[in-house]
Amino acid sequence: MGIKEMLSLARVPSIFLLGLVYVTYVLIGGVVFWKLEGDLGDKDIRLLLLNKNRLLMTYTCLNQEGLEAVAQVVQDASKVGLSLKGNHTTDGFWKFTSSALFAATVVTTIGYGNMSPSSTAGQIFCVFFALFGIPLNLVVLNRVGKYMLVIERNISDFLEGKTRQRICTRFFVHLVSYLSGAALFFTVPMIVFQLHEGWTYSQAIYYCFITLSTIGFGDFVADNNPDKVYPEWYSILMATWIFFGLAWLALLINHSIDILERLNTHFKQQWGRQRQEELSGGAKADDRDTQVEEEDGIERPPITQ
Repeated sequence: MGIKEMLSLARVPSIFLLGLVYVTYVLIGGVVFWKLEGDLGDKDIRLLLLNKNRLLMTYTCLNQEGLEAVAQVVQDASKVGLSLKGNHTTDGFWKFTSSALFAATVVTTIGYGNMSPSSTAGQIFCVFFALFGIPLNLVVLNRVGKYMLVIERNISDFLEGKTRQRICTRFFVHLVSYLSGAALFFTVPMIVFQLHEGWTYSQAIYYCFITLSTIGFGDFVADNNPDKVYPEWYSILMATWIFFGLAWLALLINHSIDILERLNTHFKQQWGRQRQEELSGGAKADDRDTQVEEEDGIERPPITQ
C-alpha cells in the first residue's frame, strides 16, 4: 500500500476524532451550564412558588383559576407589546420600522421570539419570506464580507510596499481590523444599549454577541420595552448594526476557520512526513537485512594454506 493510500485512509479516523471533539465540547458545555445555572434554577422555582402562595394568601378572592387567567393576560400582553403599567403599547410595535426590523431578524435567523405573526396570512407569508430571504441574506453577507476582506488586503498590500515587512504588516492589519470591528460592533452598541435600555454592561455585551451570532435567545431584546419611548432612529440603527455586524462576525469566523484548516493541514503534513520517514527507514532496514542474508547465502571458496 502506497503513502497516498495510507493518508487517504487516515482521513476516516480524523473525522471520528473531530466528531469526538465536537461531542465532548458540547457535553462539557452542558456540564458547565448545569453547574452554573442548575442551582439558580431550583432557587428561582422555589422563590416563584413562595411568591405564588403569598399572592394567593394576600388576595383571597383570587383562586388557582384566576391566577392562571392573570398569567395568561400577562403572557398575551407581552406578545403584543402592551404595558401593564398603563393602557398603551410600546411605541413602534408592528409599525413600519419595527416590522422591517422583525423582517431582518427573520432572514438573519436570529428569531428573538418577542414578535411573531399571529394571522394565518402573516404566518404563511413568513414561511415563504424566510424560504427565499435566508439564502439571499447569506449571499449578500458573503459578498459584503468579501468586500471587507478586499479592503483589508488592499491596505495590507499598500503597507507591505512601504515597509517591506510582509508577516508583521499582515498581523498588524488583521489586529487593527479585529479591534476596530470589536469597538464598532460591540463596545459602541454596548454603551448605546446601556443608555437606552437600562441594561448593565455585561447584559449589553451578552445581547450583542447573542444577536450577531444569530443565537437569539430573546431574553434581552432591544427596542421592545413598552414602558420606554425610543427615538425614531433607534430601529434604523438596530437594523444597520445587525446587518454589518453579521457581515463582520462572519468574516471573523471565516478567518478562524481558515486558521484552523491551516493548522489541520500543517499537522497532517507533519504526520505524513513522519510516517513516510518511518516507512522509508523500515524499508532501508529490510534492504540491509536482505543484503546480509544474501551475503550469508553466498558460497565462499575454501581457504587454502
